[in-house]
Amino acid sequence: MTTVTLPDATLVAQDQSGRPAGKPKGGIGATVVMTLAALVWISPLVLLVITALRPLSDFVSNGPLSWPGAFTAQNFADAWGIGNFAATYRNSTILLILKVPLGVFVSAMLAYALAKLRIRFGAAIMYTVFLGLTIPIYITIVPVFVMARSAGLTDSLIGLIGPYLAFGIPFEVLVLQAFIRQIPDEIIEAARIDGAGAWRTFLTIVLPLSAPALVTVFILDAVATWNEFLFALILLSSDANKTIPVGLLNFQGQFSNNSTGLAAGILIAVVPILIAYTFLQRWIVGGLTAGASKG
Repeated sequence: MTTVTLPDATLVAQDQSGRPAGKPKGGIGATVVMTLAALVWISPLVLLVITALRPLSDFVSNGPLSWPGAFTAQNFADAWGIGNFAATYRNSTILLILKVPLGVFVSAMLAYALAKLRIRFGAAIMYTVFLGLTIPIYITIVPVFVMARSAGLTDSLIGLIGPYLAFGIPFEVLVLQAFIRQIPDEIIEAARIDGAGAWRTFLTIVLPLSAPALVTVFILDAVATWNEFLFALILLSSDANKTIPVGLLNFQGQFSNNSTGLAAGILIAVVPILIAYTFLQRWIVGGLTAGASKG
């Protein structure tokens, strides 16, 4: 009997160059180009951090592109007090807590109805919702301000929730309905056979299965709410109610001749966003692509 020796699996998985099969070939040139691109991309942030950590006298004497002769954290303390960041952080956090969960939940309900329920004029409703993605925010400033003033909601964080929901829901529905469509209809039908109504099916089956997309839209909506500037500038007037972007605008005016203090204030404002993207970027990418990759 002839004995046939099978090739080792590790050898089969490699090509002639010794590289594991299935992985695209790269090169030193591509690595260098990507490294340079990454350095160029991150250089403004590095320059901002260095500027915020150097004394103003050193910045004025040696210029913004020189290495600091000394480092100091006093710029952050001065910026925090003068910029009233304690109040603006509180207001932005309250707005985040009130608006984002409500917007994601409403968007999930609408996405479930459009993707899995048989409703009259479903296609027309879907296209109407997605039409909101094409409306520029600038042409709605005057109508929104007039309606908020008529309702007595100007200079109030509550008055921002309505416009934020109106402009946030279309994109969230777009992402969520694409994901929910990939949930097998058999699971929904099995729940109905077991006696589950539309609400129970939505809460106990659709929401848990849609967790990746829900986390994605939650993060993106939180970042958009935190950074929103135009409506907050138009509707908020008192310093006690201003959010971080509006407060940062006033802060910039006070520090027009203090570049190191201004850099420290900008860092204070963007640190939560940087942390969120650093630790949650895989959720963002995974949630946006999950609906397209599910079979």
